[in-house]
Amino acid sequence: MSIESTNPATGDVVDSFDETSTEERDEHLARANETFEEWRDTPIQARQRLLSRAADVLRDNEDEYAELMTEEMGKPIGQAHDEVEKCAWVCDYYAEHAAEHLQDEVVASDESARTVVAYQPLGPVLAIMPWNFPFWQVFRFAAPNLAAGNVGLLKHASNVPGCARAIEDVFEQAGFPEGAFTSLLISSSEIDEVIEDDRIRAVTITGSDGAGRAVAETAGSQLKKNVLELGGSDPFVVLEDAPMEQTVETAVQARLINNGQSCIAAKRFIVVEDVYDEFVDRFTEAMDEQVVGDPMDDDTDIGPQARDDLMDDLHEQVEETVDQGGEIELGGEPMDRDGAFYPPTVLTDVPENAPADQEELFGPVATVFRVPDEAAAIEKANDTRFGLGASVWTEDLERGERVARQFESGMAFVNELVKSDPRLPFGGVKDSGYGRELSRHGIREFVNTKTIWVQQDAGEETDMVE
Repeated sequence: MSIESTNPATGDVVDSFDETSTEERDEHLARANETFEEWRDTPIQARQRLLSRAADVLRDNEDEYAELMTEEMGKPIGQAHDEVEKCAWVCDYYAEHAAEHLQDEVVASDESARTVVAYQPLGPVLAIMPWNFPFWQVFRFAAPNLAAGNVGLLKHASNVPGCARAIEDVFEQAGFPEGAFTSLLISSSEIDEVIEDDRIRAVTITGSDGAGRAVAETAGSQLKKNVLELGGSDPFVVLEDAPMEQTVETAVQARLINNGQSCIAAKRFIVVEDVYDEFVDRFTEAMDEQVVGDPMDDDTDIGPQARDDLMDDLHEQVEETVDQGGEIELGGEPMDRDGAFYPPTVLTDVPENAPADQEELFGPVATVFRVPDEAAAIEKANDTRFGLGASVWTEDLERGERVARQFESGMAFVNELVKSDPRLPFGGVKDSGYGRELSRHGIREFVNTKTIWVQQDAGEETDMVE
């Protein structure tokens, strides 16, 4: 059987790829396990050098990779170029800092012993990755794990098979050994079998909370470590002293980045009453000015949704919200043109428990809520089962940090949109998952944190207390 990738802007087939057969899958797992036995003993400095080469490969082929992402899932070409550069950045980061993050820690304990905490690789790690950032979310996993001495197997989303193959080729060109990183073009129905395979030692997923629960259940039944980076319905809180021009400009970017298809995109705009009308007017006007069109055009701000069915699901959420009493300030209907295009949309007066109030809207749809004051804004921000990111806007930075600390989220930003950075831990709480990616915290997720106790005086008595 084959997997086709389709350009969501035109409906044209981009390419076709053969699925990985059961026999090929077993061969890949066996090779990954064999490679791990050698890769784990490769000096970390050598692993870091190969990561640095991967960064070079990415930059040398930036145009090719950016165009591939835009063809397969429709992100604006300028953002696709930025994504390639960010992947190179995360490779550079771990090429420079992996050894530092994984160096042994000498811990003072018993005077007659030398005690050390060591960080050792676990083995082959399965990554289940989505289509919305088809390069970045893979490299966010791959760079720290390869640096740590693990090997990776990728089950990518079925609509970006070309990206999956291209990423595998990046590591091959960089000189990584065969089996260090392998793409499996398999169906979602095969994921459980792969997780249950004894050669897989851990699993990470970026996706919906439903998919995360299923993966966690299977991994948990096998006692395998897992990291879940799941959905979000991030609040964007605007207080009465917010710098309005900067706030509105960033609000548009925060909602529409990647055609609105981002877990950490701002989705619920919570505005105090004193500035609510001004924000809605300026925000709606700015959203209306965004250019929707061919994602290959540098002047395009918003391209298509990644698939027709995703656009249909989004529109159904909008319709249900309106049926329950929500008001449309802008947009609200699929565009009358070829491709899966949905316009920038602004909803207000959304009632409690409507889809736009409680569900993640994965597209260019913003929901604006009116609240009386700061306390109500915090309460509304936390009134969600998700807890990925959050931001607050105010001229008073001390106030902003105080509010940020009260958000029930894995990340909180003051006067900035929520974003990932290789230097900082990335991840959520509540139904947005658990575990962390990036920084020293991310590279330590899939290692054995091992205590090593060396008794200096073998003849000395020790306490036999567990």
